[in-house]
Amino acid sequence: MIVVWGAVLAAGLLLTASPWLWPAGARRLPERSTGRVHRLLAEAGFGRSSVTSVTAVAIGCGALAAAVAWLIAPVGALCLVAAVAGIAAPFAWLRARRSRLQRTRRGLWPDVCDLLIASVRAGMSLPDAVSSLADSAPAELRPAFAAFARDMTASGHFDSSALRLKATLADPIADRIVETLRMARQVGGTEITVVLRALAASVRADAALRAEVESRQSWIRGAAVLGVSAPWVILALLAMRPEGARAYASPAGIVLILAGAAVSFVAYRVMIRLGRLPEPRRWFG
Repeated sequence: MIVVWGAVLAAGLLLTASPWLWPAGARRLPERSTGRVHRLLAEAGFGRSSVTSVTAVAIGCGALAAAVAWLIAPVGALCLVAAVAGIAAPFAWLRARRSRLQRTRRGLWPDVCDLLIASVRAGMSLPDAVSSLADSAPAELRPAFAAFARDMTASGHFDSSALRLKATLADPIADRIVETLRMARQVGGTEITVVLRALAASVRADAALRAEVESRQSWIRGAAVLGVSAPWVILALLAMRPEGARAYASPAGIVLILAGAAVSFVAYRVMIRLGRLPEPRRWFG
């Protein structure tokens, strides 16, 4: 009974102090951080997902990774490193998906430009030419253009529909195409076909060059992943033994694990930085 009353008293004191300990504004993520995560979601194809859901998934992955690490090797520092890696895993997956989508779409945009040129030459207006891509564009891009066609049917306003299309695609090359179409719509572009043809040629040349360089530098990423993961696999195998777990649970072992995690992170980032090609930024996003 004393334990129950003590728990009730502690809960009451915690609720009383909660407005000062956790104010309402403290739950909000920083605007800059929230904007970066939301932009990452949009560029990875999850524009309708919220930042809160991604944060919850990251926390769940961190807790799951820490629990698995504790079951394998009951070492507190190792569980902490596993939790941090689990929290970072969803964001790393989103970045990888964003890069994969950009590589896939980079080879499709020249075809989109060719289809727009053919539609404009056939006498179609710009809204009709863009709406026709819902049926003629590559399959990966058709849902976005179908949404544009529905938006145009509902509102009849090309500029706002083009802005929503740009937000849906969330691609730097798509931004350039949409801004070109908006300018041609607003000021009357007689050279729209020439501009789109030049853009298609530029994108084709850039895609070919990037594909060749990425194929030659793929070993850098593989070496980075192998160099970072191998020592931790060995550490986990050693920590599974009782004497190893006691050694890594000591102060010297904790310092070794934390220092090794910091060195692994820095080394991985340096190798990825050396092998990464600069991606075009969304200047019109």
